[in-house]
Amino acid sequence: MIFTVTLNPSLDYIVETENFKLGSLNRSRKESVVEGGKGINVSCVLNELGVETTALGFAAGFTGEEIIRRLDEKGISNKFVVLKNGLTRINVKINGKNETELNGIGPEVGESDFDELIKLFDDAKKDDIFVFSGSMPKSKIKNMYERMAFEARRRNIKFIVDAEGQNLLSTLKYKPFLIKPNLRELEEIFNTKIETDEGIIAYAKKLQCYDGDGAENVMVSMGKQGAVLLCGDGRVMRCKAPKGSVVSTVGAGDSMVAGFAAGLKMFGDYEKAFLLAVSCGGACAFASGIPKKDKIESVFECINKSKNA
Repeated sequence: MIFTVTLNPSLDYIVETENFKLGSLNRSRKESVVEGGKGINVSCVLNELGVETTALGFAAGFTGEEIIRRLDEKGISNKFVVLKNGLTRINVKINGKNETELNGIGPEVGESDFDELIKLFDDAKKDDIFVFSGSMPKSKIKNMYERMAFEARRRNIKFIVDAEGQNLLSTLKYKPFLIKPNLRELEEIFNTKIETDEGIIAYAKKLQCYDGDGAENVMVSMGKQGAVLLCGDGRVMRCKAPKGSVVSTVGAGDSMVAGFAAGLKMFGDYEKAFLLAVSCGGACAFASGIPKKDKIESVFECINKSKNA
C-alpha cells in the first residue's frame, strides 16, 4: 500500500484559452474540474497504474465532499479528516501560450484536526510507503511536515517527501527514503544558480548528508532537461526528457513521484523505477490532467528504446 497525504487539497478548475490577456475579457475554449493537491495527484496516477493506494488528508465543505465523491467514483481508497468549518480550496489553472495559476487558501487546520490525521497513520504496515507532498494549509501549526516524518520514522515506514523549502528540510533529520525537488527548488534551498549537471549532482548530494543526516535517495526534476537520480548506494542516474508536445506541466512532478513509487512496487529495481518516473512525468506533460496508463506505457517504451539504442 502507498499512502499519500495531502494537507491542502483542492478542486482544480482548468481553463484552456487561445491567448490569455490580463485585464481583458477572455473566453475559454475548453474547461474541466478535477480533484487536485499533490498527494491526490500521486494517488490518481498510482490508481491508473494499478498500484494500491489510500489518499489521506483534510476536507471541508461542499468542495471537500466533491473531492471524496470523485475519489470514491474512481475506486481510490481514501480517509479524510473532515473539518467543521471552511471550504477546501478551488485552484484556477489557465492554459494558453503561458500557464497562469491562482491558488485558493483553504480552511484552517487545528491541533486536534492534525492529531486525528496522524492517527490514520496507524493503518500503515511495515512494507507500506508514505508520500508527503504539497503545500501547507492555513494553520498555527508550522511543523506539520517534520511531525509527519517523525511519525513515519517512529513506525519504521519508508516515506517520500515532495515539498518546498523548510517543509522539506525539516524532514531530513528523519532520513526520507526519497525526496524530489525540482531544479528551481534546489536553487532556492541553497540560494544559488545551478547551470550544469555537475552542479545539480553536487547540490543534490548535500541533501543526502544535510546536517549529518539527509535523504537516502534524491530525484531532481529539470523539465525539458530530464531528471537526475542520486541513489543511497552512490549511483547517479541521468535520464533525458521524453520527446513530445507539451500541453501542460501541471501535475508532472506528482506523476514522477507516483511513477517512482509504483516502479519500486512493480519492478523492485531503482533504474526501472526511475525510468517509469520520467515516463509518468512526460506522459502528464503531453496531456491535460492525470496521464492514462496506455500513454505512460507508450512513453516508457520509447525511453527504454532510446536508452538501449
